[in-house]
Amino acid sequence: MICVIKKKSYLKSQNLKVFGQGKLNGIVKISGAKNSALVLLAASLLTNERIILQNVPRLTDIEKMSNILKNLGVNLVDKNNTLEIDSHNISIKELPYELVNGLRASFFCIGPLLGKFGEAKVPLPGGCNIGSRPIDEHIEGLKALGAEILIEKGIVKANIKGEKSRLTGTHIKLKCPSVGATETLIMAASLAKGRTVIENAAREPEVQDLCQMLNKMGAKIFDAGKEKIIIDGVNKLVGCIHKVIPDRIEAGTFLIAAAATSSSITISPVIPNHIEAVTNALQKSGSKITIKGNSITINPRELKAVNIHTAPFPGFPTDLQAPFTALMTIASGESQITETIFENRMNHVRLLNKMGANIKLNKNIAFIKGVKKINGMELVASDLRSSAALIIAGIVAKGTSRIYGLEHLDRGYENFESKLKILGIKITRELNKRNFTEKEYKIATGHDDIPKRKVA
Repeated sequence: MICVIKKKSYLKSQNLKVFGQGKLNGIVKISGAKNSALVLLAASLLTNERIILQNVPRLTDIEKMSNILKNLGVNLVDKNNTLEIDSHNISIKELPYELVNGLRASFFCIGPLLGKFGEAKVPLPGGCNIGSRPIDEHIEGLKALGAEILIEKGIVKANIKGEKSRLTGTHIKLKCPSVGATETLIMAASLAKGRTVIENAAREPEVQDLCQMLNKMGAKIFDAGKEKIIIDGVNKLVGCIHKVIPDRIEAGTFLIAAAATSSSITISPVIPNHIEAVTNALQKSGSKITIKGNSITINPRELKAVNIHTAPFPGFPTDLQAPFTALMTIASGESQITETIFENRMNHVRLLNKMGANIKLNKNIAFIKGVKKINGMELVASDLRSSAALIIAGIVAKGTSRIYGLEHLDRGYENFESKLKILGIKITRELNKRNFTEKEYKIATGHDDIPKRKVA
């Protein structure tokens, strides 16, 4: 039987009503990192023993991944942002298409399943429509470890070659520092025979969090967070208790919202060096940033235009490009926002211009002339981070905005509007009598001439 997501009313029939020209004030609690929790859930498949995962955010993506694990035979108990995971009764190694289709992170399961059981069948991944995210790096890396892989009718079928029972350690050099490929190969290599070296590895905090949990489970992984990661394979992994790191993207989103509204807030808990590129950009734009332990306080002043380029960690994160673009629409002067990661991640530009922003888009570069005000509107978000950008714009705008596309927002922000309410923003979730059709969604999210991505 397929486990299905059980959520409040269908999200495409909901919107957020945002009352503009608001101010934020107070302290906001940052949730666990979505992008870390998803891969840690997949990593739990590597052991027969119990994993206790703390600080897990309540998100639709997390619920989808949990349902995927349940369909594999995993016993999973949810207790107030803590998941108890018992994988010793896994009975099938094939992920159901119905659950995988909308969740790109589901593809992470191929590494643990192949490494532990020697076989896996995983549908090609889905997720936000922000551009191509090829799995070539994952596939080539798994082949180098000794896997035989066939892609047939949208299903990736993987087996260990010949009569071997384990993958074999090897040297892998990634063409680009793909986070997904790095994480998939680390998990697969943790149970391989011998040493695996991954060069040009992703350095993101989420990769480091994965390695930390795996090492607690008995893995031997060295130099996580560096460009070359070394994994000495072990015979088995054990259970552990692990706390998910704070979500650096959520943290950055609230800091940007504060800067946009000239508001002083404190965010906590955070790991400050995880968002150093963001706080540096905010300081250049005129905000005073104060770091004290695991908290950051922002005191905005006159908002000035600054240029940013998205880049793999420790560069400016692509996931905060849309919110920062919304911020720059009202900054004094001219700025350039260059997207180097995903080719379709400028969908918000057209919508911000509808609100009165002055943005010219040339391929992957947004040229922004700051304006004194933008106006509230009804808008449909096309992906997770554009939804956050539009909400920030709605808070800044004159008048009232209605933001649709909450099925994207709820994938990655835990209780977003509730946290904004605590900070003093007037915002409510509404249930509509009609849904936006898929055709209307496509019309609302058009984009021009965006080139192919360079980095996964």
